[in-house]
Amino acid sequence: MREQAKGGTLRWQAASYGRWRLGAFVPVAEPDFSRIAASEEEIAHSLEGNWREDVLFELQQVVEAYDFYQAQMAVCDQQLQKYMAALPDREMARHSASAQGPQWRKSRRKNHPGFDLAAELRRTMGVDVMRIDSIDVMTGQVWLAEVGTDLSAFSTEDHFASWLELAPRRDISGSQVIRHIKPDGRNRLANALRMAAQSLCRSDSYLGARYRSVRGRLGGPRAIKAMARHLACLLYRLLTKGEAYVDRGADHYENKRQQRERLALQKKAAAHGFQLVPLAQP
Repeated sequence: MREQAKGGTLRWQAASYGRWRLGAFVPVAEPDFSRIAASEEEIAHSLEGNWREDVLFELQQVVEAYDFYQAQMAVCDQQLQKYMAALPDREMARHSASAQGPQWRKSRRKNHPGFDLAAELRRTMGVDVMRIDSIDVMTGQVWLAEVGTDLSAFSTEDHFASWLELAPRRDISGSQVIRHIKPDGRNRLANALRMAAQSLCRSDSYLGARYRSVRGRLGGPRAIKAMARHLACLLYRLLTKGEAYVDRGADHYENKRQQRERLALQKKAAAHGFQLVPLAQP
């Protein structure tokens, strides 16, 4: 966690660094209670108890260690910002500024760096990968750290998906699948894409509707892997084709799915000598 939780953590700090004086709680290190609905008197009353010195000392050690790690991560963020600033600019994707489609609001998570990483990713990658639902700045950072922006080593998106171990590996003999080969290890980028794919379960985007459809047919684990591969291919196209991503929404996917099902039924009926006739609207 990069930010202090304004509830429990501050209460621990108050208990650790405060003292009782004439029956009233007087904090020594003046914590910020602005986001706590209770008054200072109510907070002081909630801290009443039989406090043991050894337990308070242990709690103080934990809080100081937490603050130390927060400071260390802040220093790492500063160093990361320097490294990002040293990376060269990449030409922005065509029509990126005028691309239409919904902009999915992505809340800032507690492990996000303390600087504008999204702007640095747009500058170095030349495309706004955060327009893709489920892709946030941390996923983009993992992509940039693991493979960069030059994907010339992979001739096609299929080769790239195979390198990520997101493509099935099978032993086939005589058109029969002998066995499925499990990957030897896990790719860090593939893991990030799996987590991004899993977050699509409640999304109202085109990708969210696609994930739910695949999950209904294949189940959860296979759907996550399939959608992780689809996200990898999308990002590969963005970086190699230089075009901005435009989301068409869940309704568009549902309409396309219904059209596919209707065409399949028409072909099946025609093969048996029948014809589908739509019902008359009341």
